[in-house]
Amino acid sequence: MASTGGFREMLTGQLSILQEKIDHLERLLAENNEIISNIRDSVINLSESVKDGQRNPEAINFSQGSLFELLPSASVLLAVDSEDCLFASKSRSQASGVQMLDVYDILPFDNPDGGVWKQGFDITYNENEWDSEPLQVFVVPHSHNDPGWLKTFEDYFRDQTQHILNNMVIKLQEDNRRKFMWSEISYLSKWWDGIDSQKKDAVKRLIKDGQFEIVTGGWVMPDEASPHYFALIDQLIEGHQWLERNLGVKPKSGWAVDPFGHSPTMAYLLKRAGFSNMLIQRVHYSVKKHFATQKILEFFWRQNWDLGSSTDILCHMMPFYSYDVPHTCGPDPKICCQFDFKRLPGGRVSCPWRVPPEAIHAGNVQHRAWMILDQYRKKSKLFRTKVLLAPLGDDFRYAESSEWDQQYQNYQKLFDYMNSHPELHVKAQFGTLSDYFEALRKESNLGEKSSNSFFPVLSGDFFTYADRDHHYWSGYFTSRPFYKRLDRVLESYLRAAEIFYSLALVQSSKSDKMSIFPSVDHYKLLTEARRNLGLFQHHDAITGTSKDWVVVDYGTRLFHSLMNLKKVIIDSAHILILKDKDTYNYDASTPFLKMDDVQSSQDSLPHKMVIKLTSQPRYLLIYNPVEQERFSVVSVNVNSPRVKLLSPLGKPVTVQISAVWDGATTVSHEAYQPYIFTDPPTIRVTHGRIFSEVVCFFPHVTHTMRLYKVQGLEGQSLEVSNVVDIRGEYNRELAMRISSDINSQNRFYTDLNGYQIQPRLTMSKLPLQANIYPMTTIAYIQDVGVRLTLHSAQSLGVASLKNGQLEVIMDRRLMQDDNRGLGQGVQDNKITANIFRLLLERRHGTDVNEEKSSVSFPSLLSHITSAFINHPVIPMTTYADSGVPEMLNTFSPLMSSMPCDMHIVNLRTIQSKADFEPSDEAALILHRKGFDCRFSDRDVGLFCSTTQGKIKVHKLFNKFSVASLTPTSLSLMHSPPDARNISEIIMSSMEINTFRIRLR
Repeated sequence: MASTGGFREMLTGQLSILQEKIDHLERLLAENNEIISNIRDSVINLSESVKDGQRNPEAINFSQGSLFELLPSASVLLAVDSEDCLFASKSRSQASGVQMLDVYDILPFDNPDGGVWKQGFDITYNENEWDSEPLQVFVVPHSHNDPGWLKTFEDYFRDQTQHILNNMVIKLQEDNRRKFMWSEISYLSKWWDGIDSQKKDAVKRLIKDGQFEIVTGGWVMPDEASPHYFALIDQLIEGHQWLERNLGVKPKSGWAVDPFGHSPTMAYLLKRAGFSNMLIQRVHYSVKKHFATQKILEFFWRQNWDLGSSTDILCHMMPFYSYDVPHTCGPDPKICCQFDFKRLPGGRVSCPWRVPPEAIHAGNVQHRAWMILDQYRKKSKLFRTKVLLAPLGDDFRYAESSEWDQQYQNYQKLFDYMNSHPELHVKAQFGTLSDYFEALRKESNLGEKSSNSFFPVLSGDFFTYADRDHHYWSGYFTSRPFYKRLDRVLESYLRAAEIFYSLALVQSSKSDKMSIFPSVDHYKLLTEARRNLGLFQHHDAITGTSKDWVVVDYGTRLFHSLMNLKKVIIDSAHILILKDKDTYNYDASTPFLKMDDVQSSQDSLPHKMVIKLTSQPRYLLIYNPVEQERFSVVSVNVNSPRVKLLSPLGKPVTVQISAVWDGATTVSHEAYQPYIFTDPPTIRVTHGRIFSEVVCFFPHVTHTMRLYKVQGLEGQSLEVSNVVDIRGEYNRELAMRISSDINSQNRFYTDLNGYQIQPRLTMSKLPLQANIYPMTTIAYIQDVGVRLTLHSAQSLGVASLKNGQLEVIMDRRLMQDDNRGLGQGVQDNKITANIFRLLLERRHGTDVNEEKSSVSFPSLLSHITSAFINHPVIPMTTYADSGVPEMLNTFSPLMSSMPCDMHIVNLRTIQSKADFEPSDEAALILHRKGFDCRFSDRDVGLFCSTTQGKIKVHKLFNKFSVASLTPTSLSLMHSPPDARNISEIIMSSMEINTFRIRLR
């Protein structure tokens, strides 16, 4: 996205920053002449180049070659404002109430038999504990609908989900004391599209009357280990925007009962979206037991890096094994199962404990009410208040009308009995999740400012999950890695397409000639891509935990959207790059440009298309989708070794011609690249002026190490790529282990969702599978002097099993089921590409104590390396046979590089009130990254500076003006009361902010 337009402003900006820096350093470090003279050199060099630029504007234009022809000898220092370094150092000294790293440290992780509550302990109580204040019980009916698992999304909808929702409308209207809640908008929207207006009005009425609640309201209930925060936000926006347009509702409580472990990133995103409460369920049984003994199952979840309490969100952790009825009314599943009235004798499901439920009638109501009240009381002893949550539901429940009657009628009889016997000191009723949280807040006086102290504050995460014994759920961090990689590719294309489309839409409104741009058709394609990507964030999709044919269904959706997004990018690029907009013509059958890579099916790797060269020149367009100036190596395949490449100004560009190999040892003559294996391994070494590489062909992996001989960011790290094929193996996992002499002392660091870093401890008291953690984009080990970072372009499981080691699990193949309901192993392995960058950095100014800190940050170099590997440049070519109209040398929508720590998450056109049509407004989502300054900032190849999180709005865009920019909540649901057009964006480190923007 960034390009050359504002290079002179940028240099001038760097000049003033560097001069300020000199004053600062001369005051503080008079003795350190070396640094000061180096900075002086760069100022002189920079000012020389600015003077050259003023004499000869052509000299400062990236498109003519590279910045390095401009600054041959300058030692380029990264211009970082010293204020911007304070955030990381302050965060390191933070202490919160409960720190998950400490909890892991003190827990023995033994597994004694706890009696009826197998993983817990016996709970006792005193009969008269509720005399002064009765127990308030909220029974919360729910139905967990997986958008794909054992069946595809469509099949589940047809067989179960549509009936659940249809019955909900009928059954809730029969009695206004009944309640129900729903979370997956992917299903709700599909159902909504097929019902009549009478039914729609009934749903709106039920919501208004508080009988039906939407919880979380994302497109899906996402996994929290593998997704990138881009996709987590996107599926939240997609759900919330749908709710706003169709139902006019704004969810306020989060409900996540099935993701396999929980991430604080999700807590942060919900808080930024305006939520007050959240609930989680799948947490390690030892952690649940510890929290129950300490009565800290309800807590304020605070981000590790938060210097205050602005990220606090009230979180309820369910105490028992599962979210089904046997494990939600109280500690004894044998008894709770008797109150799951779908399991009445004669039905399809029964109780494994061999005691069936009994229908409630006058003859047994007293005894039965007492039995369940005993469970409620015991469960309430694990919490700090007299308000109790008792969920009532399971997977795809309430599909049949009879089931609604069984549950609601029998429970109502129990409630009526309990509530009419004051000596029981209980008030029981149906409720929604927010009914429960409202009562909880009232009870603990949480309205008042001072009383956050009633509940403890917790920081950290809940990985790696074990549901029982040594059954750790770490395999899914890697399972079906082909699709984890495809997911990341689609995210990059979706972001690129959103940004380009938003700009093209503004461009197309500027003249009649351009109004033929297919804005509505392309908006439909974008919407479909958002939804297909959103669907894939579901906790049985990106996790690789669904049936083979369901995986194919997800893959087909991703693949279909990938092709459509390429179309959107090409057509948007066309209207933006054209020099004379009056010559614009749109013809769907003959696109103006084409992408240079092609993927032939949902489960095959992409390959480069061969560009056919003739004496007639072709244009190669390079789209840089990130907000930083970028000096990148671009690879394309051509059909002739005799090739000349010219910059837009007609100057030759450095090229390296390399062979395209046909297998390990033969050169292709039509430039095509399959992979074959030989034994012993063939090793192929390539040398060149731009890059050199070593390729090793092993039986299960083609392993490539590539070094770029370029100045700038790409020359700083080693590119590692593995093409993995374990299709012939049985019960194997393939890992890449990196060994070093770094004294990492059992500590390593992994990212959570590409958003933040979570320190990890390899513990000998845990089995190997428990010491594997999710990595979305980054993992590192370090000691006082160096940090070694593995950057990844796909989510995988990582571990550091010995000092100085980092290993990443690249694929796994299981020949049998693991008894968690899937009913199959993982045997649909594909040839899979894994892409990494390995970065070694020197650390300075560190001390040994801080290694124990619960917070850590990547360097700026690391952040931008990660952005580049996850958002590669997109090459496009013009068609050879079509006469090409004149194009702009560069199209650069940004005035200059964004500050180094600022990332444009998305520029997403908002839907108009009409279905699937764009409005004139977009959501601009920005993220200011937290970074650690204590690394070398010399010659790291970054052309940006930091600005204390400030951006002047009028200095943002180059070809467009900002008509309005107003702050809003993360997913556009809430506008702050004082929301008005702003002229300067100011953001704190780690913050993600959304703005409504109108460009013209």
